[in-house]
Amino acid sequence: MASHRFLVVIEQDEDGKYIASVPSLPGCHTQADNLTDLEKRIQEAIRLYLDENADVVMPEGKFIGIHQVEVQA
Repeated sequence: MASHRFLVVIEQDEDGKYIASVPSLPGCHTQADNLTDLEKRIQEAIRLYLDENADVVMPEGKFIGIHQVEVQA
């Protein structure tokens, strides 16, 4: 079985739930009440995504960083 590494972005919503998404896998995301459950769920979501999209070539991206921008509107 092949091993893959993915960047996972984790945010917390206004209700305190944790949300994880995988930028390189469009639509691959999940949520949980705590970080332990979130990690298990995002691993499962990635596996399901890979199973459903076996013919998709995995992108080879290079992580640069995350930057938060504040905009007043």
